[in-house]
Amino acid sequence: MELDWTTFILELINFLVLIWLLNRFLYKPVMKVIAQRKTAIQKTQADAEQMRSDAETLRGQYENRLAEWEQEKDKARAKLRDEISAERNRQLDGLRTELDQERQKAAAVEQRRLKDFTQQTEASAIAQGATFASRLLSRLGGAELERRIIDLVMEDLPRLPEDKIRAIRSVSATTGLVMRITSGYPLDTTQRKVFGDACRTLMGREVPCEFLEDRNLIAGLRISFGSWVLRANVQDEMSFFAESSRHA
Repeated sequence: MELDWTTFILELINFLVLIWLLNRFLYKPVMKVIAQRKTAIQKTQADAEQMRSDAETLRGQYENRLAEWEQEKDKARAKLRDEISAERNRQLDGLRTELDQERQKAAAVEQRRLKDFTQQTEASAIAQGATFASRLLSRLGGAELERRIIDLVMEDLPRLPEDKIRAIRSVSATTGLVMRITSGYPLDTTQRKVFGDACRTLMGREVPCEFLEDRNLIAGLRISFGSWVLRANVQDEMSFFAESSRHA
């Protein structure tokens, strides 16, 4: 069998043309499609990896934020507990203070009530005693009783309360006033001098004295100076001594 070089060359050319055609219209497009698919797959993988990385980052951020939120909740709960405890203590302190104040007020009111009751009881007892003594002394009235009353007045005058003395001296500042000393029996010269000295000491200055006699007093004295009146006689139930007893 002889080799036909012409045919061989033509077949070779046909083969090369076929290879070129296949490469041009089949292999290159297929390779291009494969490359594009590979690129797309790589891009998809890269996007997926990026998404996974982003998801991991977000998950980490979420876990961190969740942990921070738990810490914030714990802090908020602790702060709320502290505020509630502080408010409760403040209200308890306020309530205790109010209760203490109410107890003090109640104690003060009760103490005042007892004091008023005691004073009223004492005043009533003194008044009743003075009335009884006056009724008894009215049956024993006489010059001797009056002298004894005068001695008691002389003893008690210097012991008058300071506010009473200031009030009397404020009256004595008015000019033209006369100290009127009324007795159940006539006073002798010595008694009048003693009264004059006592009145001068009481008033802190010279005061004109006028001595009067009134049998209705039964025994004792009634001294008047302006609006101030001292009643130490049986008729007035010895009110001066009753008042002195209340201030004692």
